[in-house]
Order: sequence, then structure tokens, then C-alpha cells
Amino acid sequence: MIILDKPYVSDYLLKTILSEKLPVLRNSFTESLPELAAHLIVDSEFVERIKTGSTMRFYSTTENAIGWIAEHLAFLDLPQQIDVFKDKVKFRELIQSIYPDFFYQKVTIDELDELDISSFPFPFIIKPSVGFFSMGVYRVDSMSDWKRKKVKLLKEIQDAGSIYPKEVFNGTSFIIEEFIEGDEYAFDAYFNESGNPVVLNAYKHFFADEDDVSDRVYFTSKQILAEKIPVFTDFLQKMGKLISVKNFPIHVEVRISEDQQLIPIEANPFRFGGWCTTADMTQQALGFNPYHYYLKSIKPDWNEIFSKMNDSFYSIVVLNNSTGVDGKNIESFDYESLNQHFTRILELRKVDFKAYPVFGFLFTETPSDSFAELENIAKSSLKEFIKNLI
Repeated sequence: MIILDKPYVSDYLLKTILSEKLPVLRNSFTESLPELAAHLIVDSEFVERIKTGSTMRFYSTTENAIGWIAEHLAFLDLPQQIDVFKDKVKFRELIQSIYPDFFYQKVTIDELDELDISSFPFPFIIKPSVGFFSMGVYRVDSMSDWKRKKVKLLKEIQDAGSIYPKEVFNGTSFIIEEFIEGDEYAFDAYFNESGNPVVLNAYKHFFADEDDVSDRVYFTSKQILAEKIPVFTDFLQKMGKLISVKNFPIHVEVRISEDQQLIPIEANPFRFGGWCTTADMTQQALGFNPYHYYLKSIKPDWNEIFSKMNDSFYSIVVLNNSTGVDGKNIESFDYESLNQHFTRILELRKVDFKAYPVFGFLFTETPSDSFAELENIAKSSLKEFIKNLI
């Protein structure tokens, strides 16, 4: 069964729901989607199907559903399991036995002004303990840098708190943790009915420079998948021994150091990548439907997948508003001009940038000798594509 809610559901996921005749929880968001009318079920029926065991797997596109799960499914271990992953402090506590020397500390918003960071390792990262995308995430390199970043952090927290519910983004507490050197990756996976992990994809996070903490560019390739799928599976097996989860989808972000040590950044529960990105791109890049694979407990046949892949890079480009101009003051965004900067656009998804701090998402295919186009968009503020109202 499926739980959908704001901010977004893709046409691809909707087609999956319709073709597989999946039941969907009725709420104000799903009632606004007429194509789902015949698939909607009310709260009581949704819960009853779970209690009777007639439904063993369900999936949510958004962490907006966490509140509903906590209220209606308290008879399961699921709300507590979700909370362990969603709260970054609790997640660090969960995996502390695997990473006993990793530095982290919880801080409330009221403690920020008087916080003594003189003994903290530089650089460090501060971010909301309950967050989404890269909102409120800052790298701090020195005492003077802390003063500057703190002002930006508090301003961003205030803005983001008006967009997402507290289950998705909560700016009242933060985690400060040591900066993890190395390459960053994101991947979708699920734990099956036996509690064994199945990795569905792997994306490398490209950064414009060492201060960049944005979600602008994620890309995958045959080489990335072949190298990292076994590594990510091994990590999930270790984590699975610390918390027993079954029929559980998850989106994980990690860094891998030069000496090949994997250290997790966060694990987002009960969904794949936000805004239907990483899962939908898996169909485009790898040729299979990850929603179907999870719901039917199917493992990817990587040898077959690799045999059909070329040497291109397949990328998700997040057009986050980094222009310095509030979306409410922007008249329009020039998507047509943006398209000219890429060899092949697989899909463009426009977003209401006046309501959300993102202009949209691009799915692209880039030849192996044209990686510069991804480097260029990663470095762009996107200001050249906007028109201001004022």
C-alpha cells in the first residue's frame, strides 16, 4: 500500500500505482488526484489490512507521512524504527558501536549563542537533527567562520520551518559532528521480509568545491554501481544487526574515505530519494522499476543490468534556489535556456519555486567525455536563468 502526500508525486509513480492496482491512503493530497479515485482507502481500512497481515509492505513518498504512521500504527515497532533513522542524533547512537571514535553532539537552538566550540574538531558540520535535503546544513572551518555561519543558519531555519511539518524538518535541535573526508554517495535500498538488505541504486554526490553542501548534482554509472553496490550492501548488513527492520525501504547517504572506510551521514526512513528522484531515475538509467522491486521483494540482476549499460553518466540535477533572491520575488525561470547546457535531457520536472526553494529537477544522460556540463551546473548560482519582479 502507498502513502502519498505533499510536496510531490511523480507521473512515473502514479503509473506504477495504476498498473499494479495498489491501494493508496485517502487524504487531502490524494483526493486532489482524480486518477487515484478508485484506489483510495480510508484510515481504518488501511490499518485493518496491516493488522490482518493482508498487506506486508507499504511505501511513502514523503516524510510528511511520519505523523500519520505514529498516530495510527503505534501497535507496530515501525514508528520507533522510523524515529531512530529520522532523528540524526538517535541514528548516531544506533551505530556508535560500529564507529566508536566518531565525534558528535546534540545542541538545542537555545544553546547556540553560548555554545563553546573551542574543543570541537575543525572542520565540523552542523545540521538539524530532523531535516530534509540540505536545509540548515553548514560546514564550519574556524571560530570566526562559526560566527558567520550561525547567522545564516538561524535565518534559514526560520524560513524552512514555514515550509515543512515538524516531522520532516525541525529547527529546534541540531547535531554537530566531525566532517567526514571523502567522496559522498546516496543510495536506495530495502530490507526484505527476512531482514536482509537489497540495494537498488547508487549515486555519487558531486560538489562544486569544499564548502559546497548543496544537493545540486548526483550521478551514477556502470563503474560506480559495480564498485559500490557490494560495499553498501555490507554496511546495511552490519546496521541491520543493530536494529531489526523488515519490509522497510530506506534512502542512505554515506562518505567513503581515501582509505575506503565507509561512514554514514544519514539514513532516511520509509522512502527512497525525496521528490521521487533517485527511484525514478533508476528506471531511466538502469531499466527497472525500484518501487515494483521493493513491493514484490525482487533483487536486481546486476550482471544483466551492466550488460545493457553504456559508459554514460546518468544524473539528477537539483535546481535548488541558490540565486540569493527569494522565489516570491522571481518572475520566471528560463528552463529553455537551461536545457541548452546539457547534451541530453531525459526529463525536466518544474516546481513551484514561489512555494518551495527549488526551481525543479533535471534527469540527464551525459557522455563520459562531457562531464564538464555537470561541473558547470554544480558551480552555477542559477541567477542567469531568472527574471526578478523587483
